[in-house]
Amino acid sequence: MSGRGAAAEAQAADYLARHGLKIVARNWRCRQGEIDLIARDGDTLVFVEVRARAQSRFGGAAASITAAKQARVVNAARHYLQTVSPLPPCRFDAVCIDGERLQWLKACFDAG
Repeated sequence: MSGRGAAAEAQAADYLARHGLKIVARNWRCRQGEIDLIARDGDTLVFVEVRARAQSRFGGAAASITAAKQARVVNAARHYLQTVSPLPPCRFDAVCIDGERLQWLKACFDAG
């Protein structure tokens, strides 16, 4: 992972923790893909994709979360959930960083 990517993930984790989420795992990997951050928001398990762009041109960080990327995150999350019992409510969030601007998108895509 690049220094910029690691810094963005650290910034996102700190931001989410300040807003009440408990970080459970960072850079969780399996054959199906990678999940940048896994957190708890109360009883809800939150799978977080972190995207950073130096500038917001070409749609910015949020636009870089393609349908293919979403599918990889969902597949990895399904694999992770095989290790969790009982199954909690889940959601997929994104933390998008465009230059100095950080945006937390809650429930921005789903497993369907």
